[in-house]
Amino acid sequence: MKRFVVIWFRFLKTDWLARRIAAGAHLPLDPKLPTAFVISEQNRILITELNSTAIRQGLSRGMPLADARVLVPEIQQYPDSPRLAENLLRRLGEYCLRFSPTISIATPDSLILDATGCAHLWNGEKNYLATIVERISQLGYQVKAAFGDTIGAAWALAHYDAKQNDPPSAVLPDLPVAALRIDPEILEKLHKLGLRRVGQLLPMPRHALRRRFGESLLLRIDQLLGRSEELAEPIHAPAPCTERLPCLEPISTATGITIALKQLLGVVCTRLQKEGKGLRQAQFKYYRVDGKSGEITITTTRPVSDPSHLLKLFELKMEMIEPGLGIELFVLDAFRLEELHSRQEKFWDSVSGLHDQRLSSLLDRVSNKLGSGHIFRYLPSEHHWPERSVKRAASLAEQPAAQWPTDRLRPIRLLPRPEPIDVTAPIPDYPPMNFRYKNILHTIRKADGPERIEPEWWLEEGPHRDYYSVEDEEGNRYWLFRLGHYHDKNCKWFLHGFFA
Repeated sequence: MKRFVVIWFRFLKTDWLARRIAAGAHLPLDPKLPTAFVISEQNRILITELNSTAIRQGLSRGMPLADARVLVPEIQQYPDSPRLAENLLRRLGEYCLRFSPTISIATPDSLILDATGCAHLWNGEKNYLATIVERISQLGYQVKAAFGDTIGAAWALAHYDAKQNDPPSAVLPDLPVAALRIDPEILEKLHKLGLRRVGQLLPMPRHALRRRFGESLLLRIDQLLGRSEELAEPIHAPAPCTERLPCLEPISTATGITIALKQLLGVVCTRLQKEGKGLRQAQFKYYRVDGKSGEITITTTRPVSDPSHLLKLFELKMEMIEPGLGIELFVLDAFRLEELHSRQEKFWDSVSGLHDQRLSSLLDRVSNKLGSGHIFRYLPSEHHWPERSVKRAASLAEQPAAQWPTDRLRPIRLLPRPEPIDVTAPIPDYPPMNFRYKNILHTIRKADGPERIEPEWWLEEGPHRDYYSVEDEEGNRYWLFRLGHYHDKNCKWFLHGFFA
C-alpha cells in the first residue's frame, strides 16, 4: 500500500527571510515585527505572504499594503519574486532526500514525499514524522506534516488536522471542503449552498455535482479517496535500484564510511545478481547531521555486479568525502542497469582481447581515477567522409557495424577539422611540391595519390576531395587534400592528418 507524507511550510518565505537575518544578512528588518512580502500589480502593492505576527494582528494575504498599514502601521515589507517559493521548496526538497528518494513540489508551500517503505527505517510512522518535523524546525521553518494513503489525504490532514488522533477514514469527512484543493470560485459556490464539510459531498449524486461544479471537483474527491491516481513529478528521477542505510550514531571515520559502503554494495549487488543485471554507473551519497550532503560517482565499462570490484572503484574517490560533524544517512543509487550476460569459457582456453575481465577492471580503475572523458574506444562507421568514418563505442561489448578498411592507407592521427594550408602544385592531378602549415614551409620529397572521395549527397552537397599522402624532406608524412577541381577558382588545400 502506498503511503505519502505532505510537509506544509506555514510561513515559507517569511521564515526564510528570518533565517537570512539570523545568518547576518544586512537587511533593515526585524523578524519579530509584522512582515509582509509584496508585489506591484495594477498600480497597487499587494501582500503575497505574511509572518505569524502579522496574521495574529488581523492581516491576510491578498490585501493591499495601504490597507494593511492602516491596521498595523509598523508592518515591514519585502519585495517578492515569482520563483522564490519554488526555489525554496526545491532546496528544501533536496534536504529531505534523506527521508525519501522520491520528493515532489506542491506549490506554493508544500512538499510531497513518497514514504512507501521508508518509515521502518525510523522505527515506525510516528517516529518518522516526528523526525521530519523536528529536523526541518531546526532549520528555522514552521511546518506541519501528515501521513496519508493518497497525496490528497496527506495534504488535507497536514493543512487542516495537525493532531491526527483519529483514523483518516473518520477524520476526512469532517474536514472543510477547502481541503479538497479546489478553485476559489467552486469553494465560494459550495459555501453559498451551505456545503462546508467533505462529508456533505460524499453521499451526493456524482452527476449532480458534475453538472453544478464541473469535473474538477469530482477529480479532487476521487484523488482524496484514492479512486483516481494522482501523479507528482519528483525533483529527481529515482534510480532503478536504490538502497538506504541510516545510522544510529553519526559516522565520521573513514573505517565507518567504508563499512557502510560495503553493506550497501552487498545488498545492491545481491539484488542485481538475482535479476541478472549489472550496473554501469553508481552514486554513493551521504547526508550529514549539519544538513549538508555530498556524493561520489563511479562508472564502469561493462555491466558489473561484483561488490569487491565496485568497492575498489569507490575507494579511489573516498578522500573526496567530507564527514564534517558526522554522517547520519548513506544512500547508494545504481544507474544505467544492463543485462549481465555470462560468457561460457573452456578451462583450457584463456579469455583475451575485449572479453578479458582484467581489461575491464583496468579501464574502470583508470577512468575513475583520471575522470570521465579520457579513455575511449572507437569503431568504424559507414561513411565516406573521413571525419565521419569513426565513432565512439558506448561500451566494450558494442560490435562494429562495418569493418576497418584495409585496402586504403589512413593517418594515425586525424584532425577533427581539416586545416587550410598554402600549396604550390605544378599541374592538375599532380601532388604539390610544397605546402605551408602554421608558417612553416614543408618541401615534399615523396607523394602518393590522388584518392578521390565524393561527398555523401544525402547528408550535404559540395565538391569532392582529392587526397595525397606526402612526405617532406625531414621524413614527416602528412595527409593533404584538394577541395574541388584544380581549375576551380575556389579550389583550396587542407591538411587532414598525420602519419606515424
